[in-house]
Amino acid sequence: MAADFDVEKTKGRLDDERSGLLHDIARLEEINEMLGSERDGGNGGVSNHLAEGASSTFDHERNLALIGNLKRTLESVDAALRRLNAGTYGHCEACGNPIDRARLDALPYATRCVKCQTRLEG
Repeated sequence: MAADFDVEKTKGRLDDERSGLLHDIARLEEINEMLGSERDGGNGGVSNHLAEGASSTFDHERNLALIGNLKRTLESVDAALRRLNAGTYGHCEACGNPIDRARLDALPYATRCVKCQTRLEG
């Protein structure tokens, strides 16, 4: 594991992140259910105005994209928790070197050091 890091604090932080993501996903899915019901006329009071329908469709599609992003982040958090339990947390998956603590503080589910991540994105 990377030097100078508190396993329990990191686990708590990842657990908190996970809880927040699950809450946000559930809330957006609830909103999308309501939007879908309104688009299908299930709530009765929805206008047939084209702009309203387009706005509702846009909101629904945007929420689907946000849910997808949140689920991918949740997968990253879950993977970080598995690495923490396995004792491999804090090491770059590409080069094996320790990931800088500042990077892990900023992004606790980071899988690569800055150098390898930059190379991947470059």
